[in-house]
Parts: sequence; structure tokens; C-alpha cells
Amino acid sequence: MNADEQSEKEKTGTLVCFALDEEAGAFRKRAVKIPDVSILITGVGRRNAENSLRHYLAKNLPRLVLTCGFAGGLNPALVLGDVVFMTGYNALEERLANADAKLASFFTAPRVATTAAEKKHLREETGADVVEMESGAILAVCRESEIPCAMVRAVSDTASEDLPLDFNALAKPDMSLDYGKLLLTVAKSPQKIGALMKLHKNTLFAAEQLAAVLEEFTSP
Repeated sequence: MNADEQSEKEKTGTLVCFALDEEAGAFRKRAVKIPDVSILITGVGRRNAENSLRHYLAKNLPRLVLTCGFAGGLNPALVLGDVVFMTGYNALEERLANADAKLASFFTAPRVATTAAEKKHLREETGADVVEMESGAILAVCRESEIPCAMVRAVSDTASEDLPLDFNALAKPDMSLDYGKLLLTVAKSPQKIGALMKLHKNTLFAAEQLAAVLEEFTSP
């Protein structure tokens, strides 16, 4: 869709982007009763996020885009399940704050921050409160297309936590998780199973916290 076509097409609805189905699941259950809300699973990382959104915008023109999912905490004050946001639109900022989200600064990284030491370094280097992998690309496309956008994410691992595995080493070239590598790694290190189960529980909790904020924000 070129600029002339976009200007002629009426903007409708809210598009909520997630990198993974696991991030979207809790909100998807709530979104069925919310009118004019669409969900887009983009895949992990900047390139996948940009390509998926551009493909969507070729046929649709949302009134608003939210880039959502999990984030790693960089600010030690943030706890598991905190929902944070960043947007350059005052009206959106007020609505998100009223939905119990916290204003924060974001850093979009090319890889998963897997250790507390790496998060500490990112905090010192960028000053950001949280780190994630897609929002910067989605925000750039929205600016280009003149669509308001907000980053809204839930903290799934805090600044002081190491992830149980280096998920960067377990990614396929398209940045999706290689489950074969994951199973092999776990088979070699069965002591990691407890930490992986805890991480799964934490992400489910973060997804529910995020879904509650998104439901409050998107409901008429």
C-alpha cells in the first residue's frame, strides 16, 4: 500500500502485535469479546517484526498499533509481572497509565539478554528500564506509515535473574526456537528442568498481567 492509497483508506481498529503465540495466548482469550481488535504474531526479532507488519499494512490500516509481549528487566526496581509502556502520544500515555501500566524506557536488542551481568551492562550502556527484540522495528514502520504506536510489555525476568539457558544458541536462522536443540540441551543438563519450569510459570504470570492491562486499554 503506497502513501496515496493509505491516505484514501480509513483507519480502523487496533492491531496488537506479539512475537510469539505464548505471549499472545492470555490476551487472545480476552480479545474475543473486544470489538475492533486484531492480533498479529510477527516472529522474533527486528526483521521478522518489520516484515510481518509491512505485510499486514499492505492490506489493512489500523487506527493504532500496540507492540506487546515479554521484556527482560534492566531496572532493578521492576518486578516480575510489571507491565511497562512507552509511547510518544500523550493521550495514549494517560490511558495506559490508567490501565495500571508503568511508563518506562525500552531498548530493542538483537539478541536475548540471558544473564544478570548482561542486563546490568545494558542498563549502564543504554539507561533503559527493559529490553526486548521487536518494538523498535514496529515503531519505525508505524512512524513511516503515520500510525500511532505504543510499546506495552510485561517483565518476564528481572534484572537480577539469569535465564536457565542461552536461548540465542537454541535459535534457528529465522530466530524461532529449535526444539530439537532444546531437547538435546535439556537431556545433557537435566538439572536445568526445574529452572525451565519456573521460567514457564513466570511467563504465564507475565502474560496474564499483560492481558489484563491490554483488556482494560482496548475495551470500549
